[in-house]
Amino acid sequence: MSVTDTQATTERELDQAVEELKVGAERWAQLPVADRAAVFRQVHASVAAVADEWAVTAARAKNAEPSAPYAGEEWMTGPYGALESAATYARSYAALAAGRSPLDGLRVHAAPGDRVAVRVLPRNLQEWVLFNGFRAEVWMPPGVPEQQVRAEAGLGAGRVGEYGGVGLVLGAGNISSIAPLDAFYELVAHNRASLVKLNPTFGTLLDVYRRALAPLIELGAVRIVTGDGAVGAYLTQHPGIDKVHITGSAVTHDAIVWGTGEEAERRRAAGDPRLRVPITSELGGVAPMIVVPGRWSAADLRFQAEHLVSMRLHNAGHNCVAGQVVVLSADWAQKDDFLAEVRAALARMPARDPWYPGTAAKVARADDAHPDAEHLAGRLLVEVAPGDPACADEYFAPVLAWTQVPGEGAGFLRAAVDLANDALSGTLGANVVVRPQDRRRMGAAFDRAIADLRYGTVAINAWTGVGFLLAGASWGAFPGHTTADVGSGIDVVHNGYLLSGPERSVVTGPFRPFPRSVLHGELSLFPKPPWFSGSRSVTATGRQLTRYAAAPSWRRLVPVLLAAFRA
Repeated sequence: MSVTDTQATTERELDQAVEELKVGAERWAQLPVADRAAVFRQVHASVAAVADEWAVTAARAKNAEPSAPYAGEEWMTGPYGALESAATYARSYAALAAGRSPLDGLRVHAAPGDRVAVRVLPRNLQEWVLFNGFRAEVWMPPGVPEQQVRAEAGLGAGRVGEYGGVGLVLGAGNISSIAPLDAFYELVAHNRASLVKLNPTFGTLLDVYRRALAPLIELGAVRIVTGDGAVGAYLTQHPGIDKVHITGSAVTHDAIVWGTGEEAERRRAAGDPRLRVPITSELGGVAPMIVVPGRWSAADLRFQAEHLVSMRLHNAGHNCVAGQVVVLSADWAQKDDFLAEVRAALARMPARDPWYPGTAAKVARADDAHPDAEHLAGRLLVEVAPGDPACADEYFAPVLAWTQVPGEGAGFLRAAVDLANDALSGTLGANVVVRPQDRRRMGAAFDRAIADLRYGTVAINAWTGVGFLLAGASWGAFPGHTTADVGSGIDVVHNGYLLSGPERSVVTGPFRPFPRSVLHGELSLFPKPPWFSGSRSVTATGRQLTRYAAAPSWRRLVPVLLAAFRA
């Protein structure tokens, strides 16, 4: 009996899955590049066929009914993300099959600090309309010339005959597209077949995933199983596994690599990891939200307060890239007004019970550590300073912290960047909010500050979660972490244009929504973003956006815009 037909619960079935994947990896290695493009077009079609069921099942896995005001999150972070990823990989394969670079048609230009940047959004006129006012770039490390960037784009995607072995993908339990996207990247970038072990929170999605990824399963390139920690432990030590990828916590990563308790201490001291194969990872962290002071209107204060609170409350706070620490200027005349709007936003956002296992204990831990914590509609707001537990402990819960540093303009931004780099744990994502005129006033000093932020994704007047959903952007920690000091993880995923060794992605959005954006000189028609917790049309927008991604056309774009403008 094939493990694709039933839940894998025994070691024999897991062993069989690994053997099937070895054959599948060999088959994939010999597949012509044009045929690989065709496979991902088939994956795109199979994801589209189950998109409705995927979104509904994911919502119910989180104790949310599909009609709930925040259920649209499951459309955007589930099937929509998978559709965009499959389509982007298919295009990259098609370019390579035609003898072209995946970067053909993309703008490549200079970025601060002797870097090269690749513009990945907008890619065409429809994206320009859909994401009006937004752009995204992937920055390469300093000193890498454009010619090298173009020459090395493609990774393993164009290398026929390269056997990548069998990898273990340990799926996350918070966002339903993560495990499939990780398996896609292992296959495309490294020609590696994947045994995907689902987190128990998404066990009910097993059948949906298998139908969504059916073309890859039929080829033997993917197998999907469920099970508890014992299944994961068995597979991490399996002799047929050539590599491990995990999305989760640093604690779980270190247990896999070093063991626990006295064993871990002994192995670390001896430099003797228990894991004998390479591991890559995405492990979250404490994400900063830097607010550059300026003369804001009352509408600006309200909008940006809701923006930051949404970064925290999206998915009930259960995101590795949820903003956790708001960094304000102690000298900002409107600091107290802004904090009042933050409190109001925390109190008025739609009620939602935390659903991720262990959340109550994390909230209690934050509450115990902060006797002066403010309780607002079941959410916590705490003031912190460097060294506070909130600067090192990723709460993964509806707990928002704020701190302050002195200064204004470029001086404040420099101090805020230093705090983010040196006082906060992790390097996955950082957010910066700034009025366009204040950014222009700082000039090159602003650009240098962004370049100095040591984070894998930086969002300017946007949320780094947008970078997660952009198939062309890279996603992962800032380079430099090792298994001995893993931080927010090692290497990247997504990276739809298959850039070799990207440093970070930078997403930029409008400071104000339409129509205030245009009234204040920003050429952006983007309304209140659908990822805002207070968006009134998030479910309709998510559903229409997913249907557009299934078959992009101007006709399908119109319903997306109509839904978005009802936010």
